[in-house]
Amino acid sequence: MTDRIALTGIRATGYHGVYPDERRDGQPFIADVTLELSLSGAARSDDVTDTVHYGELADAVAAVLAGEPVNLLETLAQRVADVALGDPRVDAAEVTIHKPQAPIAVPFDDVSVTIRRERSRS
Repeated sequence: MTDRIALTGIRATGYHGVYPDERRDGQPFIADVTLELSLSGAARSDDVTDTVHYGELADAVAAVLAGEPVNLLETLAQRVADVALGDPRVDAAEVTIHKPQAPIAVPFDDVSVTIRRERSRS
């Protein structure tokens, strides 16, 4: 059985993109993160230390969004997945990065990239 913790709509201003004005002016980026892990221990103990603290995870994800600029949403999504998988209890993470103000010439609502990464068990 795999349980999930989902955080949606984590927002921060970032300076990501391939165009100079994106790097100069910045724009909002939004992340949705779903973690797969066992939550049975936390359910039994009722103790936040037995689960992923989603407030701390949200802070870490926002720091990535606002952090070192990258060209591609794919790279940004991988960085967020790496943060999520930094907790050894997390078996897998699905990350969607939204760029609602991307420089696209036609009307649109959103552009996003979604990746799923699993912990390597050796």
